[in-house]
Amino acid sequence: MGTASNMSEHVLIVGGGYVGMYTALQLRRKMRRRLRDGQLKITLVDPQSYMTYQPFLPEAAAGNLEPRHVVVSLRRVLPGVTILNGRVTGIDHALREATVRVVERGEDEPEEIRTVSYDLLVFCPGSISRTLPIPGLAEHGIGFKTVAEAIFLRNHVLRQLDIAASTTDAETRRRALTFVFVGGGYAGVEALAELEDMARDACEYYPDLDAKEMRWVLVEASDRILPEVGVDMGKWTVDALRRRGIDVRLQTLLKSAENLDLVLSDGEEFGTGTLVWTAGVRPNPLVKETDLPLDDKDRVKATAELTVEGVDNAFTAGDIAAVPDLTKPGEFCAPNAQHAVRQAKVLGDNVVAALRGGQLKAYKHAYAGSVASLGLHKGVAQVYGIKLRGLPAWFMHRTYHLSRLPTLNRKARVTADWTLALFFKREVVSLGTLERPREEFKLATKKY
Repeated sequence: MGTASNMSEHVLIVGGGYVGMYTALQLRRKMRRRLRDGQLKITLVDPQSYMTYQPFLPEAAAGNLEPRHVVVSLRRVLPGVTILNGRVTGIDHALREATVRVVERGEDEPEEIRTVSYDLLVFCPGSISRTLPIPGLAEHGIGFKTVAEAIFLRNHVLRQLDIAASTTDAETRRRALTFVFVGGGYAGVEALAELEDMARDACEYYPDLDAKEMRWVLVEASDRILPEVGVDMGKWTVDALRRRGIDVRLQTLLKSAENLDLVLSDGEEFGTGTLVWTAGVRPNPLVKETDLPLDDKDRVKATAELTVEGVDNAFTAGDIAAVPDLTKPGEFCAPNAQHAVRQAKVLGDNVVAALRGGQLKAYKHAYAGSVASLGLHKGVAQVYGIKLRGLPAWFMHRTYHLSRLPTLNRKARVTADWTLALFFKREVVSLGTLERPREEFKLATKKY
């Protein structure tokens, strides 16, 4: 790595997720004087102007948390850092240049392409949903990685209840009350469990609906769900979901979703109004538009110190990085929030050390365990070999993630949301019309 004496100290951070934001925070805190004196410039590039704390997306979707409270404004917490809203479309690290397509201003506006020169690169654009060439999936599937998707899914589920309660057609009602989630990892299980819990509560306000009419289906290709919590707790979770009436299909694949008429590998066919795809993630395609070294899974090759392998002045971490797991020789860290949160701190410190000409530290994290929420007051956890279920696991899930949520402001707001929920029922209003804000105005201007 270079040192402060031979670097002009322009740091480019690609990605405004937890890793990117925390790295920028560390640089601001520990190199405040250089930043103030103009000796250090930090540029962070991301399409969004905020960081999303993804572990809280299921609670935001279920109405337990205000969606704005699970995101952190990058400009608010990173004064002095240049926030460039756009997508990096290519990186030539040999020339220390990144090509950025500025966020589109409108369909008829020309694209603005910028070239950003830098001296040190922090590459952490994160992952995207891993999809398969299943007929109908691209047209009808809903992802669950962003706050926009969480808000959309909440409104969509409540809208389906509205449709079911208003229609006189039996088939339309049945499809509206059928909700299918593909993928039995954290995202799929937590999203399904939280939304099923919310929909069951919402049925109280629909006299013509019986919660038993709803059909919630979880489709998982392997023989278990939530592998991170262990075999025993994974089996317990399957049993707990089934006791709630949720149809858990293990060792089952989605074969087709054309017109939302689903075909499963076990031979069953049925229609639905909701198809949520949470079957894993893959590295951001941007990795292929760089000259950084990649492994056979399209992850950036990284060292234990979170530098890019064989490359000077480049760091990486998070879902797109193949970081060696020093606690399991020969293996790599899994692309999950637990590693991303811990890697972020080491990465931030190492970038500061590189700028100061100091010693870099290796990332080594012994796996402590995992926690998952299964709805209000329900959860599952395995931490340091201790297995928890129900209310204790749910409480541990909230406590752990609250401690990892960035900024005191957001911690206070999330705590306030949870406190108010102890005294008031959650809101069950669909605001799906927010997705079509000009529809009413168009109707008003229509000529008869």
